[in-house]
Amino acid sequence: MSEIKDEIILRELKENNLKSIDLNIPKEKISVFTGLSGSGKSSVVFDTLATESRRQMTLNYPLYVRNQMPRYERPHAGLMQNLSPVVVVEQRPVGGNSRSTIGTYMDINPLIRLLFSRIGNPPIDAATDFSSQSSFGRCPKCTGYGRVIAPDVNKLIDFDKSLRDYAVQFKPLSPSGWQGRWMITGGLFDPDKRIKDYPEEKFHLLIYGPPEGERVFAPFHTKNGPQPHEWDGLLPRFTRLYINRDVSKLKQISQEDVLTFSTHALCPTCQGSGLNPKVLECRISGLNIAEYNQLELTELLEQLTRIKEPPGESIARQAIPHVNQLVDMGLGYLSLSRKMNTLSGGEAQRVKIARHLGSSLNNMTYIFDEPSAGLHPEEVGMLIQMLQRIKAHHNTVIVIEHDLSIIKVADEIIEMGPGAGVDGGEVVYQGKLSGLKNSKAATTLNNKLEINKNPRDIESYFTIERASNHNLKNISVSIPKNALVTVCGVSGSGKSSLMLEAFPEKYPNTIQVGQGSIGISTRSTMATYMGIMDDIRSIFAKETGQPAGLFSFNSLGACPICKGKGITTPDVAFADPVTISCEACNGTRYSDEARSYQYQGKNIVDILELTINETINYFTKHKIIRGVNTLQDVGLGYLTLGQTTSSLSGGEVQRLKLANHLQTEGEIYLLDEPSLGLHAKDNGKLLDVFQNLVNRGNSVIIIEHNLDFIASSDWVIELGPGGGKKGGTIIFEGTPEEMLNKETLTAKWLWKGVSE
Repeated sequence: MSEIKDEIILRELKENNLKSIDLNIPKEKISVFTGLSGSGKSSVVFDTLATESRRQMTLNYPLYVRNQMPRYERPHAGLMQNLSPVVVVEQRPVGGNSRSTIGTYMDINPLIRLLFSRIGNPPIDAATDFSSQSSFGRCPKCTGYGRVIAPDVNKLIDFDKSLRDYAVQFKPLSPSGWQGRWMITGGLFDPDKRIKDYPEEKFHLLIYGPPEGERVFAPFHTKNGPQPHEWDGLLPRFTRLYINRDVSKLKQISQEDVLTFSTHALCPTCQGSGLNPKVLECRISGLNIAEYNQLELTELLEQLTRIKEPPGESIARQAIPHVNQLVDMGLGYLSLSRKMNTLSGGEAQRVKIARHLGSSLNNMTYIFDEPSAGLHPEEVGMLIQMLQRIKAHHNTVIVIEHDLSIIKVADEIIEMGPGAGVDGGEVVYQGKLSGLKNSKAATTLNNKLEINKNPRDIESYFTIERASNHNLKNISVSIPKNALVTVCGVSGSGKSSLMLEAFPEKYPNTIQVGQGSIGISTRSTMATYMGIMDDIRSIFAKETGQPAGLFSFNSLGACPICKGKGITTPDVAFADPVTISCEACNGTRYSDEARSYQYQGKNIVDILELTINETINYFTKHKIIRGVNTLQDVGLGYLTLGQTTSSLSGGEVQRLKLANHLQTEGEIYLLDEPSLGLHAKDNGKLLDVFQNLVNRGNSVIIIEHNLDFIASSDWVIELGPGGGKKGGTIIFEGTPEEMLNKETLTAKWLWKGVSE
């Protein structure tokens, strides 16, 4: 009797660009999906497999529970069998507010608070009292924020303007709000005189209020006539109404708005911990809870393993595995107090992975979206061990990945392609590593590096002196101008601190392209994101004599039935949601009237269906041509003008963001890991873009681990030698060829890439 294979069976997959493909994915194995950016990897793994697994999981709950849970539409596919529950680790930035730390994200903080409440001295019995969000635990000075906020008069007021001309920049205190109108009509201040021209006495009254002990009133006009209202000064008023108050309940203003017009300094009372000084008196082994949370994780492990007294030992034993998971992922240099929103992309990715490693569940499907993103080649080995550890617990591991080191350890390789977008959506290769060499796959295993042996001549430099941001050890560095420069080093070595903080502080005109999201939505298209849709609408309006809004599906031109969505979602009560293409507009989003007008034989829908490559034949306006050329430069010419940004892959989003920034004329371009989400074949196109920018007289600086980019650079700067306290120094500066003769970690992998 033949052995029955345990496989995930997928048939007739048609999500996005998938061309009715069939797949069998082995269980309890590591399967890697690879292929060009936009070839259909995410459509199989996320939009089909993960979505259907989640949908089927929710069907196990009673209806009243399902109504409170996320609801998933059945993917466009024929058969989907033998699925198991999924754990998905995506590239998406970690959510959470500005107070979210590694300790809160990993659920370690509650255990540390409990530990202090049980064995700390002098004792504080309630664990919640060790939180900056409790009424007892929070610092009375900064109310748990850790920083003292004060109004910044130079941000709040433009001294070259008058009150009537919006000298007060903060909206609620400007003429658009009642307080601003009161300043203009109250008679205390000349509304048409520039603030800098006020006599000293009036200037002081406006900014700081009356002298101590005095009170000043001005009439405030209401429907019942003028009423006297006390004037206390702009800065005291801003502090009273917006800093010393919970603004979350206000409709017109947010905490971020207030912080924009404020200065922040470390709270002198709690030294930034956000905790009550009484709480900070409680210590374990001489350390208070704030100091505990600031320890590097390797140091924290040592402290926890020393605890032998009951009941502290049992609590420490619960915390140790969580901390170990982070250390095993190479994050031992971080601390529990490190804010999640300050982590690099690679660090955040590994924290997310570590969060899932503590589970003892098996027969699960773990899905990872490019887990090597942000990792130095030296750190990929740890990641491979982690994947193999998950597999060893009888789990299925599915990875979307471009890194050859991970592809080489896969039990099964599935390459999507052959191209991207409409040219993709097919299975180009499925099988073992050995068969990949003789296939038509774009992924090649012999990616021998070509070192740049003719770097550009360096004539001048950007200089940073005595930088000490975060773990930087008072370093000075010269960065060549008019060259392609790569800054590299292991995670936590100080690359972001040097280039994303110290460098822009000195050179504020730098055009930065970071790893942040682009705010994708179904209403945003390639044309709108690139800023050329307004020009296209204007051309239609000029040609037809109609208002420009008629050619927007977010305005006058929207289909009256689907309101410009192109789809309808009928109410199906408790059943799975169903999305139907709008019958009135055939999914085009536009009304009949909008579609009746044409430009050069095409209506607005036809124009939006043009690929980027085709668009150049229809328009001559400089701004449109520039935007289109930039998209072609980054290899997105196969996408259409009307393609929604929500339907793009991670690599496509990365290149779209890059194209948008490249439209901006500048002299210094600073890019944080531009290779994120890109196949090796896509990297060449991106390198060509960077080289062209430098050839036009610009300076391009990239923070990058990818060896192709390092090898092609004119100059390389490596930080290290380790992460956290072990990093923060410059360990190499020079050309890629010079690097081959050094003994740094990056040099080791560069040499290995050249030798293969």
